[in-house]
Amino acid sequence: MSFPYLRISKSESDTVLIATEFAAKLKNGMIVILNGDLGAGKTFFIKHVLQTFNISNTNSPTFAIVNEYIGDKTFYHFDFYRINKVIELHDIGIKDYFNDEQSVIFIEWGNLFPHIIPKKRIEITISYINENEREFSFIEYE
Repeated sequence: MSFPYLRISKSESDTVLIATEFAAKLKNGMIVILNGDLGAGKTFFIKHVLQTFNISNTNSPTFAIVNEYIGDKTFYHFDFYRINKVIELHDIGIKDYFNDEQSVIFIEWGNLFPHIIPKKRIEITISYINENEREFSFIEYE
């Protein structure tokens, strides 16, 4: 998988395959932004990426804002959906997370606060095609 990259998922098993392929590209220090409508499959995708690193206890951080997972790598999983003001992100130390070169960061709904997202990142946009199909667009920014 090189970037930009586009994949169509016709089923949950296709999405699992795409997540597994993407997981092979992850390195410590990476920041991955996931954008897409409610129900597009952002959390499902992340869950299956993390399973490749022996992490099985994932859930959406919608109310917690951030979840930490430790497996073969350390991951921070953010959800900006319920954030109202950027100060809330500063209050939880978002910059410290961004500077952690020993972890991988996933951010759902990163498009809600684009000015706080680091320039160097991978953005995944998951677009709803129909009940079962999704388009995954991967772009790397340097």
